[in-house]
Amino acid sequence: MTQTRIRPGAEAASPPAPTNFADRLIERVRDLGHPLCVGLDPHLGLIPPLFRQGSMAAQDERTAEAVESFLTAVLDRVAGRVAIIKPQIAFFEQLGWRGMRVLDAIGRRARERGVMVLLDAKRGDIGSTAEGYASAYLAPEAAIPVDAITLNPYLGFDTVEPFARVANEAGRGLFVLVRTSNPGSGDLQDRDVEGQPLFGLVAEGLGRFEDSLAGSQTPWSALGVVCGATWPDQARRVRAALPRALFLVPGYGAQGGSAVAAIQGFEPGPKGREGGIVNSSRAVLFPEPVRAASDVASWEQSIDAALDQAIDELGNAIQA
Repeated sequence: MTQTRIRPGAEAASPPAPTNFADRLIERVRDLGHPLCVGLDPHLGLIPPLFRQGSMAAQDERTAEAVESFLTAVLDRVAGRVAIIKPQIAFFEQLGWRGMRVLDAIGRRARERGVMVLLDAKRGDIGSTAEGYASAYLAPEAAIPVDAITLNPYLGFDTVEPFARVANEAGRGLFVLVRTSNPGSGDLQDRDVEGQPLFGLVAEGLGRFEDSLAGSQTPWSALGVVCGATWPDQARRVRAALPRALFLVPGYGAQGGSAVAAIQGFEPGPKGREGGIVNSSRAVLFPEPVRAASDVASWEQSIDAALDQAIDELGNAIQA
């Protein structure tokens, strides 16, 4: 067996450090000129007739095939036009092991085409359980590799630490729930605790991870937070607590948040306001004209029109 010999005094070359997630994302967003993230929420009842197979019941094996066909076609429309997609894991878990296979296939296909993948899983657990989740999705040899994942911090900040450690080692990103877009979010997140809302305390507590996940090519950190477009005032408060954190902004489009409201937590950058991504799911995947589309060409035109609208609105907003 031939062995590689190293000259005396020389050291073996170290593998290159993983590129920081925030640097990759922000540079791509700058290139594209908008922060749109397309959410992949394949509601079974909304899958267009062109893609439906069999009964479309969750236990029908043809349903997973239909979902994969639909999302592959969506990916064909968005590749090269958006920096990142956000599959919601619940819609894949409901299909059992077939759905998880579809999730893996779509994620790998997206990354091969230069589209980053943010898995919306809202994981949050302690100790070895958190380590298992981080290994499953964020580690270099993850079984279902993604670029970033959403987390729920309400079991305590120690539950974020295993994810932060793996993300730092592998060049991945985290988006932690802080102020969400759902109407009932204020039931807990706005509760007064020691003179300030609970979401404010969560934002302050996450500051310990901001520097450790900081990028080197941009001002931003691979620590991200979730702040809904329906709460722009709260977003500005979170930004004050976490000046380098990326924002994931739900609530734009179908949930009623405007493009201008969605970027309230963003900051001036070299190519417009930046500092996060704005998610749109139903407005892009299921626009009204899709229901009347009778052929693939009509469906593609409907998706492209919805995509154009979101890109134009957000692109204009960051330049205003």
